[in-house]
Amino acid sequence: MEGEGAAKNEPKAGGGRGGVGNGAANGRRRWKGGGGHRQHPIIQAYPALLPLPIHAAHAHAYADGAVSLPLPPPVLVYLQQPPPSPLPLLPLLPKAAAACYAKPNGGPPHRGAMWGSKKPPPPRHAVTAALLPLPQDARVLQHKKFIIHEKKTSDMEANHENTLQNSSTTTGRATIAPRPDSGGVKGSTIPLCANHFHVCFDPNLKIFHYDVDISPRPSKETARMIKNKLVEENSSVFLGALPAFDGRNNLYSPVEFQRDKLEFVVSLPVASVQFIAAKEKGHVLNKQKLKLFKVNIRLVSKLSGDDLNKYFNEEKDGIPLPQDYLRVLDIILREGAMETCIPVGRSLYAHSIGEAREIGGGAVVLRGFFQSLKATKQGLALNVDLSLRAFHESTGIIAYLQKRCDFLKDLSQNKSRALAEDERREVEKALKNVWVFVCHRETDQRYRVQSLTEETTENLKFRDRSGKDYMVVDYFKEQYNHDIQFRNLPCLQVGRSKPCYVPMELCVVCEGQKFLGKLPDEQTSKILKMGCQRPSERKRIIKGVVQGAFAAGSNSYAGQFNLQVSNDMTQLSGRVLLPPKLKLGNGWRVKDITPDRFDRQWNLTDSHVAEGSRIKSWALISFGGTPEQHSFIPRFINQLSSRCEQLGIQLNRKTVISPLFERIQLLNSEGILESKLKKIQEAASGNLQLLICVMERKHRGYADLKRIAETSIGVVTQCCLYANLSKLTFQFLANIALKINAKLGGSNVALYNSLSCQIPRIFSDDEPVMFMGADVTHPHPLDDWSPSVVAVVASMNWPSANKYISRMRSQTHRKEIIERLDVMAGELLEEFLKEVGKLPSRIIFFRDGVSETQFYKVMKEELRAVHLTCSRYPGYKPSVTFVVVQKRHHTRLFHSEKNGGSTHYSDQNVPPGTVVDTVITHRREFDFYLCSHWGTKGTSRPTHYHVLWDENNFQSDEIQQLVYNLCYTFARCTGPVSLVPPVYYAHLAAYRGRLYLDRSDSTATSWTTLYRATAMHTAPAAPLPKIRDSVKRLMFYC
Repeated sequence: MEGEGAAKNEPKAGGGRGGVGNGAANGRRRWKGGGGHRQHPIIQAYPALLPLPIHAAHAHAYADGAVSLPLPPPVLVYLQQPPPSPLPLLPLLPKAAAACYAKPNGGPPHRGAMWGSKKPPPPRHAVTAALLPLPQDARVLQHKKFIIHEKKTSDMEANHENTLQNSSTTTGRATIAPRPDSGGVKGSTIPLCANHFHVCFDPNLKIFHYDVDISPRPSKETARMIKNKLVEENSSVFLGALPAFDGRNNLYSPVEFQRDKLEFVVSLPVASVQFIAAKEKGHVLNKQKLKLFKVNIRLVSKLSGDDLNKYFNEEKDGIPLPQDYLRVLDIILREGAMETCIPVGRSLYAHSIGEAREIGGGAVVLRGFFQSLKATKQGLALNVDLSLRAFHESTGIIAYLQKRCDFLKDLSQNKSRALAEDERREVEKALKNVWVFVCHRETDQRYRVQSLTEETTENLKFRDRSGKDYMVVDYFKEQYNHDIQFRNLPCLQVGRSKPCYVPMELCVVCEGQKFLGKLPDEQTSKILKMGCQRPSERKRIIKGVVQGAFAAGSNSYAGQFNLQVSNDMTQLSGRVLLPPKLKLGNGWRVKDITPDRFDRQWNLTDSHVAEGSRIKSWALISFGGTPEQHSFIPRFINQLSSRCEQLGIQLNRKTVISPLFERIQLLNSEGILESKLKKIQEAASGNLQLLICVMERKHRGYADLKRIAETSIGVVTQCCLYANLSKLTFQFLANIALKINAKLGGSNVALYNSLSCQIPRIFSDDEPVMFMGADVTHPHPLDDWSPSVVAVVASMNWPSANKYISRMRSQTHRKEIIERLDVMAGELLEEFLKEVGKLPSRIIFFRDGVSETQFYKVMKEELRAVHLTCSRYPGYKPSVTFVVVQKRHHTRLFHSEKNGGSTHYSDQNVPPGTVVDTVITHRREFDFYLCSHWGTKGTSRPTHYHVLWDENNFQSDEIQQLVYNLCYTFARCTGPVSLVPPVYYAHLAAYRGRLYLDRSDSTATSWTTLYRATAMHTAPAAPLPKIRDSVKRLMFYC
């Protein structure tokens, strides 16, 4: 579930959020946008619905025109020499002008105080330039980066810089690797279809782009209401056109309006304010109030489809994809659905697609569809896929909390219940930023929960405008004749700059809000099950969405812009690659097998692992469990030892100390837990290799356990649950044994024919290759302070290439580009040199989690970091291939109806090894889709591999076979996995680094909350604790 940004607020013309008489948000109760507020300079807190004092506006009128100022004297600027850049210097300015006006790369120059202060001494090796004042009427020159190349520290570094520079385009960006051939040919052909729908566009149609300025600035929802009313009431001005609107500032029309500049005043009824009621003849009349918006529309540009048409029809590689025009077409195709659906990112949700289903915890799941326009080999294609998202259940706050918080299940029966401090924190966390409306009066006004009051409702008081003190319970009894029932609960505080209090029982959660909190495992599991449609069912739903949204005559917006969307999925041919031969066992017990089952799985019956580890010193500790469950431990130890022996893993049948049985509450105390683990290590004379931890249930102290064991004690841990010990199945014991073996230096499976035998043109036994994987994991969407965690892994053996060690670091909050990659890559190269005896001749780098918009930035910074690391070794220049791996996409592959027509066959997933590199891939660049695993549930998602840089000159068949074969070497499975192992391991290592930052105790949580408000923009990322030497060279994260 991708997180989306929070909805922006809508500024109101006259009042604060939560107050009654001075403004409100436009809209319905169903949430589709944000409310807004203006800040009032009042510090007293009022309960919601109490009229706020009205202040006179203090608007300042400014004269139109620039104010003349005396010209300052020249300012000396010291231009630091930046690090070398792969971008070529663009001589757009004369040398003299560049010296005066150019902006140095890497931030603003250091200068003294303006207009007459003591000048600082110039930095070493700085270039001094004078910034001359510009005349008032002079046109401002566009700043360009002024790049000064420093002298290279070695010839190797210069060569690597030149490698990137020589590949640069005229725009200064490195060229993404082109496809080396017309596509692969290996494997048996299989007819497929993909959820891409061909789109025909009219290259001769001009699209007129208008800028829309609405004052006061509304929310997206209100802006769309304004646009619809404008078009409806001014059809002649818009020449009968139905323009598309992005909800912000951009309007697109198929015809040019009568004038280039248009001005309107639009009035909308403000249905969200309870207006003063007047009694006439015994009847209550509600006075309707209108809110005025000033709308200015002006022509910005005229867009043509000629460039897009040339991109598809001309073979020249230099023609760029017109991204702006593509984005406009995407907006047009979404416009019809935007009027009836709830937009979240690129997905749209509506009850018409499927009713909301409750999943517990105060959440419901709504079905929707993802939609995105892509430029592919076949031309324009609309990618449409099924989408599911959790939303807050629209119910009363009391009922919501009963479902959301387990400790409040009986709240409605126990109205006098109060909250303990830790419970109050949990409730505040659950309700923060949730939008609510009140139910004790007729209004649609919405409020966003900021926090809870410190005082309970019974003890809460406020001071009105006259200075009189009111108790909240008395106020609501007097004004609304309502007796507060839950008096020992705090109130919701819904004002940001000026607090406004609302009792919980009078609030209802607004409908249509995406769920903000982190879903528990149980709710996540329910969503995954709901999304597990078999291929035929998913295919039927997708086709139904497209036919309903884009059938002839059903989408007036697409029709006006001459866009035609096909109702049929794209037909294409895929290929099924053969599985590799695998090696199990070692020495005289070597056995080769070829996974020839339909799912490409294999079993370890009568087989050894490729390389078994030796575990002499190990212990077991139990957390929780009943006496009956404790009795399972001796049998578990005996059977695990036997299963390890059968697999060629030497696990001592006796633990160094008798199994320890602790209460599960021990996991709540970090200090006591660490002390207990240290005693176990001391009992093993400091040589403990493995600690098996059996838990009664999943516990948040798992994070502390892993962190303490790996960073403080220096021991590998393996956790399991008592629920699995009661059965002790053959498969469970094998899975535990395989994980233990991989963590402690063994290898479970290897390729029988080494990679140098399979791809002799590229690989050789005498020239080792290092496979690297990198991933960045970010904190929860509501966390605006915690650092991101990056993990880089690298293979440490050749030619087997199945043992990976990791390096993890924290970095700037939500930064996707890896910081200090050169340092981590350097450490991994040193480890490789120790293990193999020489540096790798080739580096194959797989990078996870990068979107297409970040490709050039990744090449500029991360690829350069890898080259820079290698340049530190004199005379060392390995061939580097850089591949982006994308799993979070919405392309799905299905069996084609032409494939035999069997209903049973069409309901199966595509077989492992299915590869597609035509029709739906990039027109010129080197990418392919590979479904390397067998999908047992739902519809398989192929992995998208995009080669950005390739110094190894792979052919399509070679890199596709390489990636597919590597998928069979993942340590934890007896079958191919969906993701190439370097990336899979990097993902696991990054998740482990995230655990190191987690804390189970509430003290750390509250400290983070307090510190975040002041330090989020200034504090550096909290460093990860250092991993002990006895662990960091192992696959402990596996």
